Amino acid sequence: MDAYHVIIKFFQTGGLFMYPIALVLAIGIAIAIERYVYLSKARSTNRKLWQGLQPVLRKGDFSRASQILANSKTAIGKVLHYGLSRSTHGRRRDDINTAMEEGLMEVIPQLEKRTHYLATFANIATLLGLLGTIIGLIEAFTAVSAANPAEKADMLSASISVAMNTTAFGLVVSIPLLLVHALLQTKTVEIVDSLEMASMKFLNIVSEHEEEHS
Repeated sequence: MDAYHVIIKFFQTGGLFMYPIALVLAIGIAIAIERYVYLSKARSTNRKLWQGLQPVLRKGDFSRASQILANSKTAIGKVLHYGLSRSTHGRRRDDINTAMEEGLMEVIPQLEKRTHYLATFANIATLLGLLGTIIGLIEAFTAVSAANPAEKADMLSASISVAMNTTAFGLVVSIPLLLVHALLQTKTVEIVDSLEMASMKFLNIVSEHEEEHS
């Protein structure tokens, strides 16, 4: 309970700017959880679909592969469906590759969606903390200007200590948000790289199949 009371007192003595910083933290946590769950699910479903699709592609059963991809809502399903749809009309390697690049351009923004807000919120939390401290210092110097000279030093040190709480809280919020932002960006890059790798493997399988039947 002591730690709990310390945290409550720290928050209460920080002033008005502690509340918007707390709001930024709450929104950032919500975005971080949603993005982490989404990206983790996307990576899992992409891997599962690709593992089930490879044997079908290697058999040359492109009609079955087309059915699987058409019914899939995964990122890799959309990308490969673009390429497979193009391969049924013209099996030029460049055409199929261009089609899958179009699919990637559609999928990547969905993977990156809202992640950049975390870096923005981290900066906002830091700036709010600094602004709260500056305003607190202004109020502190204004308050002690009319105080008894013997009490000025003690009052000023206490006021400065309280004013610094907003900066500390802003940094406490911004640092984890930046770390989570970096983590989510890394997960996104890994998914995009896996999509590009799967696209290249898919392209090679289709090309090899065409060479065998040409």
